[in-house]
Amino acid sequence: MLVMLACSVYDTVMIIWFFGFVLLSVLAALAVIDFKTMILPNMLTFPLIFIGLLFAYWQNALLAGVIGTAVGYAGLVALELAYKRLRGIDGIGRGDAKLLAAGGAWCGWYGLSFILLIASFSGLIHALILSKSGADPKNQKLPFGPHLALGIFLTWLALFVLR
Repeated sequence: MLVMLACSVYDTVMIIWFFGFVLLSVLAALAVIDFKTMILPNMLTFPLIFIGLLFAYWQNALLAGVIGTAVGYAGLVALELAYKRLRGIDGIGRGDAKLLAAGGAWCGWYGLSFILLIASFSGLIHALILSKSGADPKNQKLPFGPHLALGIFLTWLALFVLR
């Protein structure tokens, strides 16, 4: 009985680390692509959402993942539309909304605020570094995907690995 319990715990840990490896790999690829091109390709974000929902199902948290996906996407799209209406220019892309939707799938709706807090703080530091280098912050485009990726992974680690 003790051996069976030990094997099930070991299997659970291995499955979590497998999911973590997949998450980190795709987030790293998305961060590099967005940093270089300002594009988050659907061929990576959509599978990340799907795999995140599979992870949520495995964690018996599918509803939290679905709500997180919907709220993450809708929240950033609303922010995008409000910014465009106020400033007349695009401030955030739909790829960022899809990436936050993936974060909601992986971390649940309760992880979204932490993802955004980490991403915003990281983005602010990035913007400050750019402004100190002499770049005009008003005309400087800043990819948000790498910051979202950092927020997603750190939040996921805190929720599922470090608990």
